Amino acid sequence: MSDGDGATTVRAGRRTVEVKRVDKVLFPGGGGAKEYTKGDLIEYHRAVAPHMLPHLRGRPLMLERHPDGVDGPTFMQKNTPEHYPDWITRVEVPKEDGTVTHTVCDDTATLVFLADQACLTLHRWLSRTDTAGGLNHPDRLVFDLDPPGDDFEQVRAAAHALHGLLDELELPSAPMTTGSRGLHVVVPLDGRDDFDTVRDFAHEVAEALVAAHPDRLTTAARKKDRGDRLYLDVQRNAYAQTAVAPYTVRARPGAPVATPVTWDAVDDPELHARRWTIADAVEQAGTEPWADLGRARALGPARRRLATLRD
Repeated sequence: MSDGDGATTVRAGRRTVEVKRVDKVLFPGGGGAKEYTKGDLIEYHRAVAPHMLPHLRGRPLMLERHPDGVDGPTFMQKNTPEHYPDWITRVEVPKEDGTVTHTVCDDTATLVFLADQACLTLHRWLSRTDTAGGLNHPDRLVFDLDPPGDDFEQVRAAAHALHGLLDELELPSAPMTTGSRGLHVVVPLDGRDDFDTVRDFAHEVAEALVAAHPDRLTTAARKKDRGDRLYLDVQRNAYAQTAVAPYTVRARPGAPVATPVTWDAVDDPELHARRWTIADAVEQAGTEPWADLGRARALGPARRRLATLRD
């Protein structure tokens, strides 16, 4: 892919996708960060597709686009433009004053096309179109560990505390670097519970952790109320809310990637939220860090265990 500002074609799975301006710089270098172009982003998406697509298929997306790169304007795109190819999957979702037609990424060609549109970060719903209960029944629960600064030791300690509690509740879980500052801890669900039930449970878990570590953790939504405590954010567990997808690129210098890891890796002193970039995230993906995540669960038994623990 070296046609400069002209158009070229890229093979992506069973399709050929036309892309433009592959030499356009999306991530400027400098300050120790490496420069990456649109062509680099496209090649990363092609390489990571086998690992990334299982986390995307069937999920409505919110697309974070940076047409002039990370230093230019940003906009969040929910509705799928009419000019998008007809082979891209869409799902029409009701909203208060009508509907929104979200893009769904089901194949490598869609990943490549979105990269050509300078979509750097894919934010996915926590439910899928093919879940038995529909889009109102998530198959993922996400805890977002958001530190007040860039101290990853604070994140590491919070992650272990959360992991310990989830183990007591007999819920499988897995961590993921966010490519920003913290970690996401993901719990697989079987889709029986609706979003209200899942969000309420997540809030109860977070409050139990805060009660045990009031000097280190908080659920205060307003930054001014958090002080120097880590924020346990459970607000993503709601209908039409999103979380960054595994292996998606973040709009930060050096093109860091949100990357699944094992619980053992959380203790690695070299681990931090931006540990992997588009230069090496595919290698990490090949280790299949979530291969032993465990069977998805309903929340009923865990809610009863939590109530007993809190009593």
